[in-house]
Amino acid sequence: MHLLVVFALLAMVGVSLGFLLFAATLPQPAAPGLVTDGAVVLTGGPGRLARGREVLAKGLAQRLLISGVDRRVRPDELRAAMGLSEAQFAAVDLGFVAENTRANAAEVAVWAQANQFRSIRVITSDFHARRARLEIAARLPEDVGIVVDAVASDPDLRTLMREYGKYLAAWLLLGLG
Repeated sequence: MHLLVVFALLAMVGVSLGFLLFAATLPQPAAPGLVTDGAVVLTGGPGRLARGREVLAKGLAQRLLISGVDRRVRPDELRAAMGLSEAQFAAVDLGFVAENTRANAAEVAVWAQANQFRSIRVITSDFHARRARLEIAARLPEDVGIVVDAVASDPDLRTLMREYGKYLAAWLLLGLG
């Protein structure tokens, strides 16, 4: 019984310290000028589409996948909202299947493999970036490089705690196999 209490306390301390590290070291935007074969925007947060537009406009990726697009969104409306020309939008692929991060990862893997990309840039909110990278990396071949391009946000404590819990759950599930 005593050993179980000690183990529980150590686990709580470990999880708490992990959360502090998670919250204090949120991922940052990718290095300026860094080029990848493809870029993917995971929908669901402010600034993500704008960053995807910027990456495409600067030629930092050959193609852009927007994963998790609502089925009611019309491509022309999205193109106009992003401020892309028709020529620029021709390099955009829309993913309508994903409704969560795990499904985003599956959609990204199919897209990256279909385009034979050796490197991809993942554009998502800073607090979401670690879990998104973890889920995507689990579904891509090991030789495909993944660059996180985090969009700065101002998450509250509740958001950070929820995302840390999801990250730990994904890490455990993927680790267990």
